[in-house]
Amino acid sequence: MNLRADQPIGIFDSGVGGLTVAHAIKDILPQEKIIYFGDTFHLPYGDKSSDSVRYYSRKISDFLLEKSCKTVLIACNTASASAFKEVTEHVGDRAIVLNVIDPVVTHLWSGGRSGRVGVIGTKGTINSGTYKDKITRGAPATDVISKATPLLVPMIEEGFIEDEISSSIIKAYLEDKRFAGIHTMILGCTHYPIIHNQIEKFFNHEVDIIDSGHLVAANLKKILEERNLLNPLNGSDKHEFYVSDYTEFFDRISRMFFEEEVHLEKLDFWT
Repeated sequence: MNLRADQPIGIFDSGVGGLTVAHAIKDILPQEKIIYFGDTFHLPYGDKSSDSVRYYSRKISDFLLEKSCKTVLIACNTASASAFKEVTEHVGDRAIVLNVIDPVVTHLWSGGRSGRVGVIGTKGTINSGTYKDKITRGAPATDVISKATPLLVPMIEEGFIEDEISSSIIKAYLEDKRFAGIHTMILGCTHYPIIHNQIEKFFNHEVDIIDSGHLVAANLKKILEERNLLNPLNGSDKHEFYVSDYTEFFDRISRMFFEEEVHLEKLDFWT
C-alpha cells in the first residue's frame, strides 16, 4: 500500500502514559494530525499476560488502520516488548509500526557510555528482559539493573503526583541498594515522565533520567523524512482522542498536554 503524507499519526497506549509521547510528537511535528487510543479499560498492561497484550495491540492496530493512519506507534513499553514483532507482521505494509524502546536503546548506545544503568517499568516490561537484552547487545560492558515498579502506573492514573503518597511510593522503589552508582535511569514506561521531576529529585539531580518522549518523536520525524511522508500542510487542528473507558484523569491530562479543547470519545471497544 502506498502511504500518503497527509495521513495521520496513530498512537496507542493503555492509558495516559502515551500522551507524553504524543505531546512530544506535537512539539516536533506540529503539522501532523494525531489519532490517539488509550485502552483504559485494560489498564494497566503491565500485569496482563503477553498473549492478552498482543491481542489488545492487534485489535487497536486494526482500529488505527481503519482511521487511515500512516503509523501505528506502540506508545507503551509493555506492548512494545510483548507485541511489536506481532503487530509489525499483522500490519504489514499498511502502516509504519514503531515502538518506544528502540529509540531509547539507540540513544544510550550513541552516548558510548558503559557502567551502571537502571531501568524501571511495569512487571511485563521488566520480566520480558527486553531493555537489558537490547542494551547489552550494543554495549556488552553495561551493567543493567532492572526493577519492576508496578504501583507507579495506577498511582499516576489516580492522580497522585507531587504529593506525599507519590513521594513515599517512589522512595520505596528507588532506595533499592542495587541502584547505587548508576549514572543513568531509564524510565521504561511512558507514564513515568509525568513524575520525572520527582524521580530526578530523589537522585539529587545526579543521575541522567531518560524518558522516551522526545527520542521517539525525533525518530519518527527521521523515518517520515526518509520516506517523504512528512505532512507539508497543517492537519494538527483536528487531533482525535479515543478511550475504551472514560476517566476524569485522562480527560484532564489530555487537555493539559494539548492546551486546547479536547474532544474525548469513549468507544465500546471490548463489549
